[in-house]
Amino acid sequence: MATIFNKKLPRFCEYCIHAKPSEYTDEIFCLKKGVTEKHNHCRHYKYDVFKRMPAKPEIASGYSPEDFKL
Repeated sequence: MATIFNKKLPRFCEYCIHAKPSEYTDEIFCLKKGVTEKHNHCRHYKYDVFKRMPAKPEIASGYSPEDFKL
């Protein structure tokens, strides 16, 4: 859970609770500031945990079927 609540995450409008993404462009509709770019932020910024998708971990390659036999 430490990666979800990381304090060093960049403050972007796309992760804010006041923002809604546009369906047609890369812009964000902010309830406080209006239409903005997704990499901006303002003083009303509040992080929404559910808007950020963490990167998936890479699966190591190089395994053979013998590695999985008991």
